[in-house]
Amino acid sequence: MKEGPRSGLYAVSSALLAMSSQLEVRDVLKTIVASARELLDAEYAALGVPDDHGGFAQFVVDGVSDEQWKAIGPLPRQHGILAAMLCKAEPERLADVREDPRFEGWPAAHPDMSDFLGLPIRHGDETLGALFLANKRCAKPTGSCGFDEDDEELLSILAQHAAIALTNARLYERSRELTITEERSRLAHELHDAVSQKLFSLRLTAQAAAALVDRDPSRAKGELQQVAALAAEAADELRAAVVELRPAALDEDGLVATLRTHVQVLDRAHSATVTFDSSGVRALPAAQEEAMLRVAQEALHNALRHADAERVGVALEKRGPGAVLRITDDGRGFDPRTVRRAGRHLGLVSMRDRAGGVGGRLTVESEPGKGTTIEMEVPGG
Repeated sequence: MKEGPRSGLYAVSSALLAMSSQLEVRDVLKTIVASARELLDAEYAALGVPDDHGGFAQFVVDGVSDEQWKAIGPLPRQHGILAAMLCKAEPERLADVREDPRFEGWPAAHPDMSDFLGLPIRHGDETLGALFLANKRCAKPTGSCGFDEDDEELLSILAQHAAIALTNARLYERSRELTITEERSRLAHELHDAVSQKLFSLRLTAQAAAALVDRDPSRAKGELQQVAALAAEAADELRAAVVELRPAALDEDGLVATLRTHVQVLDRAHSATVTFDSSGVRALPAAQEEAMLRVAQEALHNALRHADAERVGVALEKRGPGAVLRITDDGRGFDPRTVRRAGRHLGLVSMRDRAGGVGGRLTVESEPGKGTTIEMEVPGG
């Protein structure tokens, strides 16, 4: 039975509201793809965001299982039909994509596709991505199926709103990154003003004490006492500045949203694929949230800078009244015992201290050539 005008309008309205309600780019992409597939009743939908190197910075699919997606292999390149959609503003509607001269085949594990509808998502002169659907579901008992002009018009409307939602999400993320940069700059100035002046005084006093050691030991002793006092003041100033480093995003958005944003920024900045998943976690005590964020940042830094990982996953899950944070990478791995003996802690001591300081515990599993998993559990409160 064909969908009535009111129910069809409600479905479109719901899809547009869902897109506009998201603020994270990845969430917007997933919502666009799922909405397009549902509204146009297709088996498969995908959206690729191009990079500047002939590939795709992000590629989101709907209708393909995780097992299929892993079997398909690396992200596609900008070629064939995908390239055509990025280079021209008009939709591409094909009865059978396999018969198009631009079709260049697909990997063995790729699902079989025939009828095809795609178009670019554009904002002004900029192409934000390529959205396409395949295999229109057919309610007819016999005869040919496929996407028609009504489908093309509906997808065009969806793409226009998708461009607005995606642009807004990008602006939101850029503004968040700018806020973080400005906060770091402010703290750097405060550190310079408060701590560096103390250290300068400390140096002068130490030089004076050294000059007095031989000719006036009692005065030298007094100067050394002053050195100790200045060092204590400098340590206090530094400690106060470090306390202020708690990200504003934690107070505003909580741990889940802050981690998601941090992971998405790293995913764009590095060649490795960095993902985030969260399940059932509610607000934790502020000290625990900050400790978990710092451990995640340290573990991510190690995976991306030292482990040569291609895939890094961050997961945050509810466990009893508390939560568990897990960072897993497929990098080179290491022997934790050897690292300790060699004195190269890779931040492990710091991470353990942070976990223990909030009543939690940290475990590290790693072997050379088999990647690393770091898990931190906190009791909640």
